[in-house]
Amino acid sequence: MKSVLQQLGRYKRDTLLCICMAALEVVMEILLPFVTSIIIDRGLEAGDMSQVYRYGALMVVMAFFSLIFGALAGRFAASSASGLAANLRQAIYNNIQTFSFSNIDKFSVPGLVTRIITDVTNVQNSFMMIIRIAVRAPLMLIFSFAMCLIISPRLSSMFLIEVVFLGVVIGAIMVATLKIFNYVFRKYDDLNASVQENVSAIRVVKAFVREKYENEKFSKASQGLYRLFVKAEGLLAFNNPAMMLAVYFCIISVS
Repeated sequence: MKSVLQQLGRYKRDTLLCICMAALEVVMEILLPFVTSIIIDRGLEAGDMSQVYRYGALMVVMAFFSLIFGALAGRFAASSASGLAANLRQAIYNNIQTFSFSNIDKFSVPGLVTRIITDVTNVQNSFMMIIRIAVRAPLMLIFSFAMCLIISPRLSSMFLIEVVFLGVVIGAIMVATLKIFNYVFRKYDDLNASVQENVSAIRVVKAFVREKYENEKFSKASQGLYRLFVKAEGLLAFNNPAMMLAVYFCIISVS
């Protein structure tokens, strides 16, 4: 991971800006419910419409800033992730040029193509999710829990049960899906090998009338990837039901 992050280069600034913008977006979103409570307590219940207008305008400004911070965080995340992918592909390509003959015999061409294209794309998407979602989610959890403690420490203790529950469920899903995805990446090599052989030896395939065999070979590799992805996505689909179960349990418990 350290070697990968070293390829950020001049995109470190965009990464830090993305994290800062995501943090500011979370702060704006967390403060909005408190402004709403002030409008209800000091404005509507007290019959003071000036307070309603004043804090209502503040809510609009905070929502606008939240939108701006979120958009900037997305822009900086896309810029830094794309820059990381470009630098990483260039570094891998330059490293391949220095391979010895033993390295060339060890690493297959389809495997190297998979590393440069598919694996780097996966790293790019993962990095963008880390600096956007994986930074935003913990901050949201920490700030939200802090606000809940301010409102009612006794009721806030219920959330600890849900955190443990979600941690166990999501951890189990991650362990199961990681094994599948690790196997998927190896299967990409078979698919790339099939494509490369058909393109580079198309005249030989046609000369020996092997089109049907090559089509079946490619279809077999493609179907194998399809089944693995369906299995992995089927396991990942349990994330939302587990989260909804935790949310509704908290609502019922507080009620």
